[in-house]
Amino acid sequence: MDLVPALQEPLKKVLGPATAKVMAEHLGLHTVGDLLHHYPRRYEERGQLTHLADLPMDEHVTVVAQVADARLHTFASSKTPRGKGQRLEVTITDGSGRLQLVFFGNGVHKPHKELLPGTRAMFAGKVSVFNRRLQLAHPAYELLRGDTEGGETVESWAGALIPLYPATAKLESWKLAKAIQTVLPSAQEAVDPLPGSLREGRGLVSLPEALLKIHRPHTKADIEDARARLKWDEAFVLQVALARRRHAETQLPAVPRKPGPDGLLTAFDDRLPFTLTDGQQAVSREIFDDLATDHPMHRLLQGEVGSGKTLVALRAMLAVVDSGGQAVMLAPTEVLAQQHHRSVVEMMGELAEGGMLGGAEHATKVVLLTGSMGAAARRQALLDLATGEAGIVIGTHALIEDKVQFHDLGLVVVDEQHRFGVEQRDALRGKGKQPPHLLVMTATPIPRTVAMTVFGDLETSVLDQLPAGRSPIASHVVPAADKPHFLARAWERVREEVSNGHQAYVVCPRIGDEDDDPKKKAAQRASPEGDAEKRPPLAVLDVAEQLAKGPLQGLKVEVLHGRMQPDDKDAVMRRFAAGETDVLVATTVIEVGVNVPNATAMVIMDADRFGVSQLHQLRGRVGRGSAPGLCLLVSEMPEASAARQRLNAVASTRDGFELSRIDLEQRREGDVLGQAQSGARTSLRVLAVIEDEEIIAEARQEAAAVVAADPELTGLPGLRTALEALLDEEREQYLEKG
Repeated sequence: MDLVPALQEPLKKVLGPATAKVMAEHLGLHTVGDLLHHYPRRYEERGQLTHLADLPMDEHVTVVAQVADARLHTFASSKTPRGKGQRLEVTITDGSGRLQLVFFGNGVHKPHKELLPGTRAMFAGKVSVFNRRLQLAHPAYELLRGDTEGGETVESWAGALIPLYPATAKLESWKLAKAIQTVLPSAQEAVDPLPGSLREGRGLVSLPEALLKIHRPHTKADIEDARARLKWDEAFVLQVALARRRHAETQLPAVPRKPGPDGLLTAFDDRLPFTLTDGQQAVSREIFDDLATDHPMHRLLQGEVGSGKTLVALRAMLAVVDSGGQAVMLAPTEVLAQQHHRSVVEMMGELAEGGMLGGAEHATKVVLLTGSMGAAARRQALLDLATGEAGIVIGTHALIEDKVQFHDLGLVVVDEQHRFGVEQRDALRGKGKQPPHLLVMTATPIPRTVAMTVFGDLETSVLDQLPAGRSPIASHVVPAADKPHFLARAWERVREEVSNGHQAYVVCPRIGDEDDDPKKKAAQRASPEGDAEKRPPLAVLDVAEQLAKGPLQGLKVEVLHGRMQPDDKDAVMRRFAAGETDVLVATTVIEVGVNVPNATAMVIMDADRFGVSQLHQLRGRVGRGSAPGLCLLVSEMPEASAARQRLNAVASTRDGFELSRIDLEQRREGDVLGQAQSGARTSLRVLAVIEDEEIIAEARQEAAAVVAADPELTGLPGLRTALEALLDEEREQYLEKG
């Protein structure tokens, strides 16, 4: 393997162990090459200031601004009862807005001397709110000045464009910039991954030139050249990895699974009380065509909440059972596995009673397998799997344990793919005599380009029609801090829904039994006054108690959360489904798949603490019957904050694909190869999945051509090296198991 020695050099040799340790722990940077690929987030121009007006809450930011005024206050506190406590308040401005900086205690002396009105500096810290104003508490800062003492500073910011790097509290942007200056000469040795013909054909600069221009641009055109080139690198190397996966998949053998002419599937379709939507029929045809081939299906089925994905998946499972195989459905939680099991058995009726008296002619057995089952039930379930008696198995990752043996595993259906670890999917795949077919379902709509990158090795089917009989859901933001009477009205609305014979959910971000730690409580009490507004997220146990004694007094209120015993959870869900409970106060355990058509209202507390897709998922739990649904998003965030804009977006549209675009634009992509799944650092640094749709589509075509001509990439050593860097072991596995 052609390694690039200069870029493989560990940072601790170049920058010293202390700095290298912080870079490794906080930014995942280990080698000179890693650091060179840590690109600036944006650039400051001399004389042109950051927009303080656009600062995001709770994020670590770097701003360049001028000190407008600085005031030292003394105050009494528990530590300094004689009024000797000191607080320095500095106001900085950039023409677009003002921002308050605060320093406490002994930390006031140095900034009091240095941050005089008129001084320009770079400030880095976490944005918080105090007294309804944005502030940075104890920011780190670097003065920008021209005297001799600051000579080094001026030297390092000599260019007109100051790069600002993604930084952490432990390592400010300017320290990163100095470290990158140290290693920048090594950029000359970077080996180019793009085939020469591709680079010339698209007029892209070389990789060493791109690295120099992104870190030390002289003009904005330099930045554009560098970004254009580095975007292509990311898109192309990623698409080559995916193209190689697809190529390898077509080489694997699988057993074709074709349903019999008058078998289980036909009998099931005959007993459906409704007709499938056109979308369900079209997607089913795509799946049946894949199942009939002799290499494994790899298909992603995305559908809006409530679009009938489970029915499509069940028909695919029945087709496999018809052909003599077994099908398994993996759910992320026990609550969901039990629910899927109940709804599948209900939909199938006597067709699910294989081997029992009264079972239909083509019937099979539908078995549930979860971690909390009793020993006898579990033994019987394992026996049914091993003998092939059970055609359909539904369960959690308990299905993956070594003890579980299948008679002939033909299809794996994974529900809510993003909640499943990669190893788990792989282990399940290994249970077939030959690789089973794979159907991945998600209710989180994914824009086309993201599907091409994240799930580039899966074919995609989309269900975007809602079945007849689904009701509209009205969504509103409830600004609890600005308008407390709106919150009081929200609880009245819940009572109205209940008095009309319906039920409601109240969702909170936290359970609430984790606060018994006396150390945590003491730490909360001792925190400086700047944290006064930082209360912990609302908790299920507290909110349920307050509601039952207050605004919802007299209604039957129950709680549901992930730390309850599985049997208790199931009992709570059954009571709620049966209509015995009026209001269910829950964490996001209800986010996926919980189906209670009589529940018409949902109040989401601290809604700003949830992501856009998550809010959309949660909202999909109401309006599942004939009565219209209502979703109230409660937040104490100020109206101008990004969090409130996010909530307004959710309230204004029901289109999950539109929301997923908004979500991505706000969050950026994170790690497209699944940071949570691979534990590795983000693989996309300059490529924006939504804006760069064309580059991704073109890179996909180029990659497919390169891989078709040379699957092992023998003629492209630079590309092989880049692939190895992108796909360190973990990521390679992530793709393989994708």
